[in-house]
Amino acid sequence: MACNATILGPSGLSVTAWEKAFFRDADPLGFIVFARNIEDPSQLKRLTTELREAVGRNAPILIDQEGGRVQRMRSPHWREYLPALDQMERASDPIRAQWVRNRLIAAELSDVGIDVNCAPLADLVEDDTHPVLRNRLYGADVATVVAAARACADAFLAGGVLPVLKHIPGYGRASVDSHKDLPTVRSPRSELETHDFAPFRELNDMAMGMTAHIVFADIDPDNPATTSPKMMQAIREEIGFGGLIMSDDISMEALSGTIAERAAASVGAGCDIALHCNGKADEMPLVVAAAGTMTPQAVQRADTALAQRKPSENIDIAGLEAELEALIA
Repeated sequence: MACNATILGPSGLSVTAWEKAFFRDADPLGFIVFARNIEDPSQLKRLTTELREAVGRNAPILIDQEGGRVQRMRSPHWREYLPALDQMERASDPIRAQWVRNRLIAAELSDVGIDVNCAPLADLVEDDTHPVLRNRLYGADVATVVAAARACADAFLAGGVLPVLKHIPGYGRASVDSHKDLPTVRSPRSELETHDFAPFRELNDMAMGMTAHIVFADIDPDNPATTSPKMMQAIREEIGFGGLIMSDDISMEALSGTIAERAAASVGAGCDIALHCNGKADEMPLVVAAAGTMTPQAVQRADTALAQRKPSENIDIAGLEAELEALIA
């Protein structure tokens, strides 16, 4: 089914009457929730149900629940987790701890009707990685990052949650925060291909991915990857990523132009989906109109990704909690 080429964020704790009618007519591929949308488990479960009822299908519902600072569901209702890099450095078996942590996260998401998580991150830690990103990452070498990202993705899938690989093709060299400004990387293309892009190449079989709002000057000096046809071609052909690609949030200030121009530029460059997160009622109709209907290729990629949604496997929650505590003690 060809939906609108967007994922949208609701404004509050429940779907408003306006949103109900708008979402029905706009028919975005899915939705994403943030802290503004979350109060407690019963409320969040109602919200995810309302969102799916608004479009009349089992639409994917996304969240950023990495653990650490980027964690929308927090105590007292949900577990608090170490920043990913801190856990990787502390754990006696970092890869096993990564799997256990993310299997617990998946169980929490599945319980409230969330079936897509915007993780793992395959960006590499660099000397100048911005603090907003650094401790969210898994390591500085390709092998460690690939193993940790794979463990994260496998844990999600076992828990009935789809992973989203980010930030393609690599955000680790960003020395400014793309929420506020546009990072530019001036490293030569040959170095990018053998280093920054390498983890994503090894993880290119994942069914969903998210772009980075970052300029790679040696490939396209004028446009960030999200809105660059040259970079999107590199992601598809050189990195070999064949899954559904969504933009990072087009509300972020790394992108220029109006919100409609950002949506159109993202889809025009090769993103399958424009991600619009802020829930602003005056922006969403503009984004929907600019993004247009999903292409046949995007529909096929979405169908392939969503077919991976499976019922959560039964696990011993208390046992995994005790294991994680022991691994990072």
